[in-house]
Amino acid sequence: MLTTRMRVTTVTAAILGGSLLLTSCGGSDSGSSDGKTLRLWHYEAPNSAMGQAWNEAIKEFEAKHPGVKVKVEEKGFEQVQKTAPMVLNSSDAPDIMEYNKGNATAGQLSKQGLLTDLTAEATKRGWDKKLSAGVRTTSMYDTNGVMGSGNWYGVPNYAEYTMVYYNKDLFKKYKIDEPKTFDDLTAAMDTFAKKGITPLANGGAEYIAQQYLYQLALSKADRSWVDSYELYKGRTDFHDAAWTYAADTFADWVKKGYISKKSTSTKAEDAGVSFIQGKTPILFSGSWWYGRFQSEVKFDWGTTLWPGSNLTLGSGGNLWVVPKNARNKDLAYDFIDITMSKKIQNLLGNKGGIPVAADASAITDPKSKELIANFNTVSQRDGLAFYPDWPVNGFYDVLVSETQKLMTGSEKPDGYLDALQQAYDKGAPKQ
Repeated sequence: MLTTRMRVTTVTAAILGGSLLLTSCGGSDSGSSDGKTLRLWHYEAPNSAMGQAWNEAIKEFEAKHPGVKVKVEEKGFEQVQKTAPMVLNSSDAPDIMEYNKGNATAGQLSKQGLLTDLTAEATKRGWDKKLSAGVRTTSMYDTNGVMGSGNWYGVPNYAEYTMVYYNKDLFKKYKIDEPKTFDDLTAAMDTFAKKGITPLANGGAEYIAQQYLYQLALSKADRSWVDSYELYKGRTDFHDAAWTYAADTFADWVKKGYISKKSTSTKAEDAGVSFIQGKTPILFSGSWWYGRFQSEVKFDWGTTLWPGSNLTLGSGGNLWVVPKNARNKDLAYDFIDITMSKKIQNLLGNKGGIPVAADASAITDPKSKELIANFNTVSQRDGLAFYPDWPVNGFYDVLVSETQKLMTGSEKPDGYLDALQQAYDKGAPKQ
């Protein structure tokens, strides 16, 4: 995800850079290593596409490994983000865990020597063939922890991207056109705000707010801009036209009531629930919500890519990583392999996820087909632009706190951009 919670060869659907790669194609409790327990950490909701697919993978794993039990330890995204380095450096490390991808997260852990090098397993088990070059951007890290080359330290079994979710019933009730263009979107927000309805669901205390702002910047950016920012292929200037537009527009949206100041301290879950309950008509967030919305939303809803932008947030999904101190690594590799199987991939695709190794013909759910079709549109135009917190270690917390200040008005756009520049320059490799 993201952060936050973020593939390509061609088949009918493919991933990053070309089209969603739909191909036809042993730890234990409290550190003991009896080979009878696989300790697994993840932070997906049980009714999300990933949660449902992984629960099925657990059943299959246990059937194929008689006498071995999977002990799932559900963690919060923020909890894992903050405690992983400490836990993984101890004897209490799990055998396998879901972890955020990117330089500041998986890259940092690989650089610190806390993750197992999966290169040999990826080759032996064919994961390198199922995941295209685009997906491997976030699977591989060099000795400095920079993504895109080096050794395999993680395996994603799904893709992700961001989109505008909107409540069709509320749009219809207030006679507002569904958003096809950016002008449509702003006109809709303006109408809702004048009716006393806050149009945008937001979570200022976590990733939601900073992703609104990054998307605004992306709408004025191109691929070379993204490569400079994320991969250090040029200098990043936070006072350029794209970042300035993003900060100014975001601050303006708060002033106009499109984003509530009260959401400064709310979390991503609050934003999602606000949309589910029909309280806010629009949410811009990731495909990781899609399966849950299919399950929980009672009104008619739709999605669209961010209008007027070729780029949007997205990437291969969060990674399965195997801690260096894991006690049952072979069992962990077996579990990853099952999540990459056609059976689990097809299930994930039909439950509202974006699989990386499914049969295209096996995806039959109409909404899931729509999700994958929109993803293909983004990937075919090379539009996946990763996430704003990825470039440097600790940048996620900086983005949260500084964007909160922008929301409350305690910091102006110019000061906000100064703070981001300072934190980025401090953490990025010297050019």
